[in-house]
Amino acid sequence: MPELLIELFSEEIPARMQARAAEDLRRLVTDKLKAAGLAFTDARAFVTPRRLALVVDGVPAAQQDVREEKKGPRVGSPDKAIEGFLKGAGLASLDACEKRDTGKGEFWFAVVEKKGSATRDVLPQIVADSIMQLSWPKSMHWGTTSFLWVRPLHHVVALFEGEHLRGGLALGPYPRSAGYQHHDAEVREGDEVKKFQSFTEGHRFMGSGRFAVKDFADYRAKLLDAKVMIDAAERAATIKAGVAALAANEGLVPVVDEGLLAEVAGLVEWPVPLMGRIDESFMDVPREVLTTSMRVNQKYFTFNRPDGSMAPRFGVIANMVTEDGGKTIIAGNEKVLSARLSDARFFWDQDRKVRLDSRVDALKGIVFHAQLGTVFEKMQRVRKLAAEIAPLVGADPKLAERAATLAKADLTTGMVGEFPELQGVMGRYYANNDGEDAAVVAAIAEHYSPLGPGNKVPTAPVSIAVALADKLDTLTGFFAIDEKPTGSKDPFALRRAALGVIRIVLENSIAISLNDALELAVKPFSLHKAESVPTATLDIPFPLDVFVFLKDRLRVYLRDKGVQHDFLAAALSHIEGDFVRVTRRLQALQTALSTEHGASLVSANRRASNILKAEEKRDGYDYSGVVDPKRLIEPAEKALFKHLRHVKKHTDDALKRSDFDFVYELLGQLREPIDAFFDKVTVNVKDQALRENRLRLLMLAQAELNKIADLSQIEG
Repeated sequence: MPELLIELFSEEIPARMQARAAEDLRRLVTDKLKAAGLAFTDARAFVTPRRLALVVDGVPAAQQDVREEKKGPRVGSPDKAIEGFLKGAGLASLDACEKRDTGKGEFWFAVVEKKGSATRDVLPQIVADSIMQLSWPKSMHWGTTSFLWVRPLHHVVALFEGEHLRGGLALGPYPRSAGYQHHDAEVREGDEVKKFQSFTEGHRFMGSGRFAVKDFADYRAKLLDAKVMIDAAERAATIKAGVAALAANEGLVPVVDEGLLAEVAGLVEWPVPLMGRIDESFMDVPREVLTTSMRVNQKYFTFNRPDGSMAPRFGVIANMVTEDGGKTIIAGNEKVLSARLSDARFFWDQDRKVRLDSRVDALKGIVFHAQLGTVFEKMQRVRKLAAEIAPLVGADPKLAERAATLAKADLTTGMVGEFPELQGVMGRYYANNDGEDAAVVAAIAEHYSPLGPGNKVPTAPVSIAVALADKLDTLTGFFAIDEKPTGSKDPFALRRAALGVIRIVLENSIAISLNDALELAVKPFSLHKAESVPTATLDIPFPLDVFVFLKDRLRVYLRDKGVQHDFLAAALSHIEGDFVRVTRRLQALQTALSTEHGASLVSANRRASNILKAEEKRDGYDYSGVVDPKRLIEPAEKALFKHLRHVKKHTDDALKRSDFDFVYELLGQLREPIDAFFDKVTVNVKDQALRENRLRLLMLAQAELNKIADLSQIEG
């Protein structure tokens, strides 16, 4: 079947925008094809720095014919009703209509047959509209047009059945009124038009000028001859293989960096991996400084020696083949890198001339948030909180306080000013240079962690204390001034901070009450005259809203781990500040409900709950009172009460030591007495005292069954 090929050829598209743009083009075009009744078998999008391409296979040559029937007014209706019906159906008279008996009388029916248009006639508007609606994070005007796009657009290839489409893209005259944007794809008199064509061009430097293409296979083959790989995945694979080959030749190991690989693949159309040398004089600068400068500024790959140390080599990806085998390109990049690393080494040398603790006062000049004071004020809060949390996580309070005092000090260094992503990392180097305790040095580097789902959590006690204090202070502070996340907006990364707290606690199995920790963290914000936060809207209650937020993030975290939503609802129904205990409750619940006994407990709980709800609703009374043993008459209710007292005694002890599996083993003993109670005891008897006592017995049973989790939340 026919094929549609589109190429948008422009100046260089930023690498970070390419993948989304290709997907947006595919979505826009295919959605419009579907809306026009044009089916297709496949659609593939491609992107390079200079072009967006889309091929759609299996597009029919014409739209299908459409037959529409419209029911009109009853035969004999007033003329106005008839006229309105004919106008709506696009007919001139009733001669084109049919009379039909519907069983409720005779009605007029209009039968309209619309012949499908040729696909070639429909496509120009689809292509033009899709291009106009393609959005970019940043767009620009150029020339004398009102057309907004990411970069100047040179030409548009639009081929169908091997021939270019008629028409083109109306760019519009450039209006002088500020803020005016023209997005109308309709061609108007005076508009500048990019006519659809069948010619494209290859590589900027190695191509041989314009050439005609007839279909996608021809397009791809000719572009390859013109030194253009249109598939980003193919370019990335070529780069990865080339860098690995360069490393192997030198006996080195390439450092895998998938993010950099994807970015560099978006910078070149014909990747040529080359290897350069780093001047040995720079190798005493911290590895993180070297790699950050090389990655962020130059997009270079790095290499390790077999022992894991950094090798004085870098990989650069050229966009062309040169006659000298890349020697000139390598020399130029080595020169540029030398200048970059000279700046980094300067900062490294200068920063070490001043002790880290002497920089702390300079934090007074850095605003953390207008309502939460300076970074110095945040440091003071975190320092106190870290010392208070330290005993709860097995850390030395003095070391935690010292680490928190120095944790933000590297923000005032020249190196972090140049490379903000090195905050914490450089603090570790400078603190170590100053002879600080090893635990303090580690905590400075790790207190920001984890920065994301793939980032490791701190494991050393002092690091844990400072990391928790920093994140809890951030959470309580922003909640205090009512800067909470809303919908998808989270400008202060509070969800990330909450997830960090959760991961630190769970992955280190720290038995700490976050309620207690939050009570400590909220103190500076709950005092009306708190000097550390003079402008904050204080007067917040106990930080229950922060705890609820943490609990919600725990729910998301566990759901992402594959836990069923009803199990989560059951386990999280209990107010538990110790999240490690929460997860143990959850694990015990999952284990118990995988057995027949566990399933029967859910059923028993549901039956008891239904009875209690119905009776409490009818009586307007809560039956959570004390069971009177003297009013237990039937053997089955006596047996149930006896088992409940036995189970309660032992479950209370098991809960204290968090032995939740044993609790469910004990609860499993209630299966038979509960079943016997429901089979042999009538709850709603005429004797009111007897009835109420049996309802209290059911309430007692329900309380035991739900000691670990709310079983009523379990579905099925």
